[in-house]
Amino acid sequence: MTPQHGPRRARIAFSDSAAKQLENITSEAQIHALDRALVVVSVAPDVGEPIPGDTTGPQLRQYTDDVEQVRVLYFVTALRTVVVVAYIEV
Repeated sequence: MTPQHGPRRARIAFSDSAAKQLENITSEAQIHALDRALVVVSVAPDVGEPIPGDTTGPQLRQYTDDVEQVRVLYFVTALRTVVVVAYIEV
């Protein structure tokens, strides 16, 4: 019998500005909330709403978790294997 695996997750990468924002998060609760949001986005990159804008670059998306009070702006690479986080709000 073949083992069943969950959905394939995209790898999470951070832009320089998002990485700096991440360094400033010190609260355990905020880290946990952000981690949950990143798992959601990595499993289902289309979960966020598209942000209207220029179509020459990748489509910027916004995922908001109202329960955890987290907002993440991100885009997905062409092969959908990497989610690049551009902005974090916790």
